[in-house]
Amino acid sequence: MPTQKQIDQRVADLKRYSDAYYNKTPLIEDLEYDALFKELTEWDPDNAFLQQVGSTIVKGTPYTHTTPMLSTEKAYTSDELQNFVNRVTKEAKEVGVTSPTFRVTPKLDGMAGKLEQNILSTRGNGRVGNVVTHVFDLGVVNKGNKNAGVGEIVMSLSYFEKNLQGIFSHPRNVVVGCVNADTIRPEVQEALDDDAVHFMPYYKLPDWTGSGEDLVKKMTQIGIDLAQKVDYPLDGMVAEVVEDAVKDHMGATEHHNRWQIAIKEEGECAETVIRDIGWQTGRTGVITPVLKVEPKEVDGAMISNITAHHAGMVKSKRLGKGAKITMIRSGFVIPKLKEVLKGVEPTIPTECPRCDTGIEWNNDFILCPNTECPARIETKLQYFFKKIENAKGFGERTISTIVDHGATTILEIFALKSADFKKMGFGDKQSQNLEEAVQTAISTPIEDARFLSAFGLDNFGLGSARKLLAHHKFAALKDLTADDIIAISGFGDTTGPNIATGLSTHWTTIQAIKDLGFTLQATPLASELASIESPIAGKHMLFTGKMEQGNRDDMKLHAKSEGAKVLSKINSKIEILVYGPGAAQHKLDSARGFGAQVLTETEYNALLRGES
Repeated sequence: MPTQKQIDQRVADLKRYSDAYYNKTPLIEDLEYDALFKELTEWDPDNAFLQQVGSTIVKGTPYTHTTPMLSTEKAYTSDELQNFVNRVTKEAKEVGVTSPTFRVTPKLDGMAGKLEQNILSTRGNGRVGNVVTHVFDLGVVNKGNKNAGVGEIVMSLSYFEKNLQGIFSHPRNVVVGCVNADTIRPEVQEALDDDAVHFMPYYKLPDWTGSGEDLVKKMTQIGIDLAQKVDYPLDGMVAEVVEDAVKDHMGATEHHNRWQIAIKEEGECAETVIRDIGWQTGRTGVITPVLKVEPKEVDGAMISNITAHHAGMVKSKRLGKGAKITMIRSGFVIPKLKEVLKGVEPTIPTECPRCDTGIEWNNDFILCPNTECPARIETKLQYFFKKIENAKGFGERTISTIVDHGATTILEIFALKSADFKKMGFGDKQSQNLEEAVQTAISTPIEDARFLSAFGLDNFGLGSARKLLAHHKFAALKDLTADDIIAISGFGDTTGPNIATGLSTHWTTIQAIKDLGFTLQATPLASELASIESPIAGKHMLFTGKMEQGNRDDMKLHAKSEGAKVLSKINSKIEILVYGPGAAQHKLDSARGFGAQVLTETEYNALLRGES
């Protein structure tokens, strides 16, 4: 039996690890923390630390939950899960439920929150959290309605793996940055602009329901099946009894609901050997490593690549060709390095893998400083075409081929004709489609803020562009000073100078591309909006379906001129939805769930005329 001194030290260590985990700088792996926590429950089951509900330290107005947001009891083995099922079954019989039903949902790995009457709050200590509703204004997408209940602020896993892996160690760190940071990092703002960060209520997650016997017997497969249905980082699964009478009877401790349990399977491990390390150069010059390993099946998935985060990790853990490692598929989803069984001297690039420029170190990261690096050029071009949204066909492979044939700027690409694309090796039909896509991009009206954000300037995502253009006309941006920008609420001492420099440096290119014939939809100035008298002034609107009395793009442009804020997707801000034939029913239902007016095109036109 451990001494009191050992118990106190364990509590102190767990507090330190917990604080670091919730505030972006984890000191140990989740599995190691869980093992230490579990051991403390065996040493001192009544310890006060075990009754605390962990949470991120968040700034904001305190908010008292209408019902406590408790933590969750954990099961690490099938025996512990069986004990939970036995306990629920026994207590269910006491209220007349002989065969209780169990529901399993994915356990998201983000920041827990609760949305009630359009107020989003964090868990806090379980009884009092903090209001963080501002994250919706930043760009977090609400996947529920205004009373969505308990859920998580979480990031798309596929987006993270494609765009941010190597810059952040885990998607959770991006989420914490959205909630807590005084200044949003450019990469995070870009993720918000791309609708990659969500508040996902648990009631909307895919689930499995069945008997306690099947739950224990099939748990691993249940977890694998559910994990494949969500695009979020997971931390296991959550099982709970379905019947309300049983929930009410079982109640809760100070720490957790007794009718619910988190299933934290360690996941299957596999020993493998590193075949090679791939190094990839991104738009900002960061060069990230990917471990290419001998393929092994882990928890039903064949794993051949796992993340190594950054060059510092490769160096410190001695990861190189021939190193023997153990990998684990944690949380049913993310394959990662668990342990290095036999390290080797790693080979870390001294030159960019794409352009051979000498690399630079920045803490644990290596960077290519060459702004003309083909990899950096390609990712910047991909970013531009992705952001403007109306030029189909310019994906990763197409851009790579175009750059290899000497067209390295946006202006050069927009000057290409079908014959030029054919000379690059594209087929007749694809060449024609690419030329048409370029012309479509130029002729299709585009929001001026979206056009600007596509150039990828530092600290200047779509949200920042909209904010700036609400105070200054497009043509005036080239002459803005850092002080002009800092004077606008939301821009700081770092972002102001960066944006001013970026606009000044790139304005010639921005203007030249605009002069190709782009039709920019002007963002109304805040001062003008205040004086507009219109039934839709200041309203958040969305148009969906095929309109019969007008062109939808023209209707959007007109709505903006009337002071409306036109949305691209349904979210909690929506106040008016205008729909035509073919509109998806779920969009109408979702808008009504947010309390929005849902109008036909005829009803909307009547509203504009003051007839309703």
